[in-house]
Amino acid sequence: MNKKLIKRNVILGVLFLLPVMFVLILSLSKDNYNTLDVVKEKVVELPENDSNIQLEGHITVLAFLGKKPLDKVIAASNLKELVYDKFKGFKKFQIVAVVTSEAHKDAEELYREIATYEDLRFWHFVYANENEIIKTYKGLKTDFELDSNLSTDNVFIIDTDLNQRGRIDDRTDNEKAKGKPIYGLNSYNCIEVAVIKNKMGSEDLRVLFTEYRQKRKGNFDSTSRRANDLNESNE
Repeated sequence: MNKKLIKRNVILGVLFLLPVMFVLILSLSKDNYNTLDVVKEKVVELPENDSNIQLEGHITVLAFLGKKPLDKVIAASNLKELVYDKFKGFKKFQIVAVVTSEAHKDAEELYREIATYEDLRFWHFVYANENEIIKTYKGLKTDFELDSNLSTDNVFIIDTDLNQRGRIDDRTDNEKAKGKPIYGLNSYNCIEVAVIKNKMGSEDLRVLFTEYRQKRKGNFDSTSRRANDLNESNE
Protein backbone atom coordinates (compact mmCIF):
# COMPACT_ATOMS: atom_id res chain seq x y z
CA MET A 1 0.00 0.00 0.00
CA ASN A 2 1.21 3.49 -0.76
CA LYS A 3 3.02 5.01 2.25
CA LYS A 4 1.26 8.32 1.76
CA LEU A 5 -2.10 6.57 1.84
CA ILE A 6 -1.18 4.70 5.05
CA LYS A 7 -0.03 7.94 6.66
CA ARG A 8 -3.23 9.68 5.67
CA ASN A 9 -5.39 6.87 7.10
CA VAL A 10 -3.45 6.90 10.37
CA ILE A 11 -3.91 10.66 10.71
CA LEU A 12 -7.61 10.41 9.94
CA GLY A 13 -7.97 7.63 12.49
CA VAL A 14 -6.25 9.66 15.19
CA LEU A 15 -8.38 12.70 14.40
CA PHE A 16 -11.50 10.57 14.67
CA LEU A 17 -10.54 8.91 17.96
CA LEU A 18 -9.34 12.02 19.78
CA PRO A 19 -12.81 13.56 20.26
CA VAL A 20 -14.20 10.20 21.39
CA MET A 21 -11.43 9.80 23.95
CA PHE A 22 -11.94 13.37 25.12
CA VAL A 23 -15.63 12.75 25.77
CA LEU A 24 -14.86 9.53 27.65
CA ILE A 25 -12.32 11.30 29.84
CA LEU A 26 -14.81 14.04 30.60
CA SER A 27 -17.48 11.53 31.54
CA LEU A 28 -15.11 9.99 34.08
CA SER A 29 -13.65 13.23 35.41
CA LYS A 30 -14.26 14.79 38.80
CA ASP A 31 -16.23 17.58 37.17
CA ASN A 32 -19.28 15.37 36.87
CA TYR A 33 -22.57 17.02 37.71
CA ASN A 34 -23.29 17.83 41.31
CA THR A 35 -26.47 19.41 42.58
CA LEU A 36 -26.36 23.11 43.37
CA ASP A 37 -25.65 23.47 47.09
CA VAL A 38 -28.33 24.40 49.58
CA VAL A 39 -26.74 27.25 51.56
CA LYS A 40 -29.82 27.91 53.73
CA GLU A 41 -33.01 25.95 54.24
CA LYS A 42 -36.51 27.40 54.49
CA VAL A 43 -36.01 31.09 53.79
CA VAL A 44 -38.76 33.57 54.64
CA GLU A 45 -41.65 33.67 52.18
CA LEU A 46 -42.47 36.95 50.43
CA PRO A 47 -44.86 39.37 52.15
CA GLU A 48 -48.48 39.17 51.10
CA ASN A 49 -48.97 41.13 47.90
CA ASP A 50 -51.77 42.05 45.50
CA SER A 51 -50.37 39.83 42.73
CA ASN A 52 -50.07 36.76 45.00
CA ILE A 53 -46.44 36.30 43.96
CA GLN A 54 -44.72 33.62 46.05
CA LEU A 55 -41.31 31.99 46.23
CA GLU A 56 -42.61 28.52 47.04
CA GLY A 57 -43.27 26.44 43.95
CA HIS A 58 -40.96 28.51 41.77
CA ILE A 59 -37.30 28.76 40.90
CA THR A 60 -36.73 32.38 41.78
CA VAL A 61 -34.01 34.95 41.31
CA LEU A 62 -34.72 37.33 44.17
CA ALA A 63 -33.62 40.97 44.02
CA PHE A 64 -33.96 43.87 46.46
CA LEU A 65 -34.35 47.24 44.72
CA GLY A 66 -35.79 49.08 47.71
CA LYS A 67 -36.74 52.75 47.77
CA LYS A 68 -35.07 53.88 44.56
CA PRO A 69 -35.31 51.14 41.90
CA LEU A 70 -34.04 53.48 39.17
CA ASP A 71 -30.71 53.73 40.99
CA LYS A 72 -30.28 50.03 40.21
CA VAL A 73 -30.95 50.29 36.48
CA ILE A 74 -27.54 48.85 35.52
CA ALA A 75 -27.91 45.86 37.83
CA ALA A 76 -31.49 45.30 36.65
CA SER A 77 -30.48 45.56 32.98
CA ASN A 78 -27.68 43.04 33.43
CA LEU A 79 -30.06 40.70 35.23
CA LYS A 80 -32.61 41.01 32.47
CA GLU A 81 -30.19 40.53 29.58
CA LEU A 82 -27.90 37.88 31.06
CA VAL A 83 -30.34 35.82 33.14
CA TYR A 84 -33.99 36.59 32.40
CA ASP A 85 -33.61 36.44 28.62
CA LYS A 86 -31.86 33.07 28.90
CA PHE A 87 -34.32 31.35 31.23
CA LYS A 88 -37.67 33.09 30.68
CA GLY A 89 -39.09 30.09 28.84
CA PHE A 90 -38.36 27.58 31.60
CA LYS A 91 -41.22 26.24 33.65
CA LYS A 92 -41.53 27.77 37.16
CA PHE A 93 -38.81 30.37 36.56
CA GLN A 94 -39.35 33.92 37.78
CA ILE A 95 -37.45 37.03 38.79
CA VAL A 96 -38.87 38.89 41.77
CA ALA A 97 -37.73 42.40 42.69
CA VAL A 98 -38.77 43.63 46.13
CA VAL A 99 -39.36 47.38 46.38
CA THR A 100 -41.03 49.72 48.87
CA SER A 101 -44.67 50.63 48.44
CA GLU A 102 -43.70 54.27 47.82
CA ALA A 103 -41.49 53.28 44.88
CA HIS A 104 -44.36 52.14 42.68
CA LYS A 105 -43.86 54.85 40.06
CA ASP A 106 -40.09 54.34 39.85
CA ALA A 107 -40.58 50.57 39.60
CA GLU A 108 -42.92 51.01 36.65
CA GLU A 109 -40.41 53.31 34.96
CA LEU A 110 -37.63 50.79 35.52
CA TYR A 111 -39.86 48.09 34.07
CA ARG A 112 -40.35 50.15 30.91
CA GLU A 113 -36.62 50.86 30.79
CA ILE A 114 -35.58 47.21 30.72
CA ALA A 115 -38.54 45.79 28.82
CA THR A 116 -37.71 47.37 25.44
CA TYR A 117 -40.90 45.95 23.93
CA GLU A 118 -40.09 42.44 25.15
CA ASP A 119 -42.12 39.95 27.17
CA LEU A 120 -41.42 40.45 30.88
CA ARG A 121 -44.34 38.46 32.29
CA PHE A 122 -41.99 36.37 34.46
CA TRP A 123 -40.44 39.48 36.03
CA HIS A 124 -42.44 40.65 39.05
CA PHE A 125 -42.26 43.58 41.44
CA VAL A 126 -43.42 42.91 44.98
CA TYR A 127 -44.27 45.98 47.05
CA ALA A 128 -43.70 45.87 50.79
CA ASN A 129 -43.06 48.11 53.76
CA GLU A 130 -39.65 48.56 55.34
CA ASN A 131 -40.15 46.00 58.10
CA GLU A 132 -41.38 43.35 55.65
CA ILE A 133 -38.41 43.91 53.37
CA ILE A 134 -35.91 43.65 56.23
CA LYS A 135 -37.62 40.50 57.53
CA THR A 136 -37.47 38.85 54.10
CA TYR A 137 -33.84 39.83 53.64
CA LYS A 138 -32.76 38.64 57.08
CA GLY A 139 -34.22 35.24 56.25
CA LEU A 140 -31.45 34.79 53.69
CA LYS A 141 -27.84 33.78 54.19
CA THR A 142 -25.73 36.79 53.33
CA ASP A 143 -22.56 38.53 54.46
CA PHE A 144 -23.73 42.11 54.00
CA GLU A 145 -26.60 44.43 54.88
CA LEU A 146 -29.02 46.26 52.62
CA ASP A 147 -28.00 49.86 51.93
CA SER A 148 -29.85 52.91 53.23
CA ASN A 149 -32.38 52.55 50.38
CA LEU A 150 -33.11 48.91 51.33
CA SER A 151 -31.42 47.72 48.14
CA THR A 152 -28.42 45.73 46.94
CA ASP A 153 -26.77 44.80 43.63
CA ASN A 154 -26.72 41.16 44.75
CA VAL A 155 -29.45 38.66 43.91
CA PHE A 156 -30.29 35.26 45.39
CA ILE A 157 -31.42 31.92 43.98
CA ILE A 158 -34.38 30.34 45.80
CA ASP A 159 -35.68 26.90 44.83
CA THR A 160 -39.25 25.61 44.82
CA ASP A 161 -38.96 24.37 48.42
CA LEU A 162 -37.85 27.76 49.81
CA ASN A 163 -34.20 26.74 50.00
CA GLN A 164 -31.51 29.25 49.14
CA ARG A 165 -29.07 27.81 46.61
CA GLY A 166 -25.46 28.70 45.87
CA ARG A 167 -21.95 27.35 46.35
CA ILE A 168 -20.57 26.19 49.67
CA ASP A 169 -17.10 26.09 48.11
CA ASP A 170 -16.50 28.68 45.39
CA ARG A 171 -12.73 28.28 45.21
CA THR A 172 -11.04 27.88 41.85
CA ASP A 173 -9.10 24.69 41.10
CA ASN A 174 -5.90 26.65 41.56
CA GLU A 175 -7.02 27.90 44.97
CA LYS A 176 -7.96 24.37 46.01
CA ALA A 177 -4.57 23.07 44.90
CA LYS A 178 -2.88 25.73 47.02
CA GLY A 179 -5.01 24.84 50.02
CA LYS A 180 -6.70 28.23 50.24
CA PRO A 181 -9.45 28.55 52.89
CA ILE A 182 -12.96 27.63 51.74
CA TYR A 183 -15.30 30.47 50.88
CA GLY A 184 -18.82 30.26 49.51
CA LEU A 185 -21.09 32.06 47.09
CA ASN A 186 -24.48 32.86 48.59
CA SER A 187 -25.50 35.64 46.20
CA TYR A 188 -24.57 36.99 42.78
CA ASN A 189 -23.50 40.56 42.07
CA CYS A 190 -25.33 41.90 39.02
CA ILE A 191 -22.75 44.61 38.43
CA GLU A 192 -20.01 42.00 37.96
CA VAL A 193 -20.86 40.69 34.50
CA ALA A 194 -18.58 37.66 34.79
CA VAL A 195 -20.37 36.54 37.96
CA ILE A 196 -23.92 37.03 36.72
CA LYS A 197 -23.23 35.69 33.24
CA ASN A 198 -20.87 32.81 33.90
CA LYS A 199 -21.31 31.60 37.46
CA MET A 200 -25.03 32.25 37.76
CA GLY A 201 -26.34 32.03 34.21
CA SER A 202 -24.06 29.54 32.49
CA GLU A 203 -23.46 27.34 35.52
CA ASP A 204 -25.61 27.45 38.65
CA LEU A 205 -29.09 28.03 37.25
CA ARG A 206 -28.47 25.46 34.53
CA VAL A 207 -27.43 22.94 37.15
CA LEU A 208 -30.56 23.66 39.16
CA PHE A 209 -32.86 23.30 36.16
CA THR A 210 -31.14 20.03 35.23
CA GLU A 211 -31.74 18.76 38.75
CA TYR A 212 -35.45 19.59 38.61
CA ARG A 213 -35.89 18.21 35.13
CA GLN A 214 -34.34 14.88 36.08
CA LYS A 215 -36.24 14.66 39.34
CA ARG A 216 -39.45 15.32 37.47
CA LYS A 217 -38.69 12.46 35.10
CA GLY A 218 -37.73 10.19 38.00
CA ASN A 219 -34.23 9.56 36.71
CA PHE A 220 -32.10 12.03 38.64
CA ASP A 221 -28.46 10.99 38.41
CA SER A 222 -25.83 12.99 40.25
CA THR A 223 -23.16 11.67 37.88
CA SER A 224 -24.64 13.58 34.96
CA ARG A 225 -22.46 16.27 33.47
CA ARG A 226 -22.59 19.62 35.26
CA ALA A 227 -22.58 21.49 31.95
CA ASN A 228 -25.58 19.70 30.45
CA ASP A 229 -27.25 21.72 27.73
CA LEU A 230 -30.76 22.60 28.86
CA ASN A 231 -32.08 23.82 25.53
CA GLU A 232 -34.16 20.67 25.18
CA SER A 233 -35.87 21.30 28.52
CA ASN A 234 -37.07 24.77 27.63
CA GLU A 235 -40.64 24.08 28.57
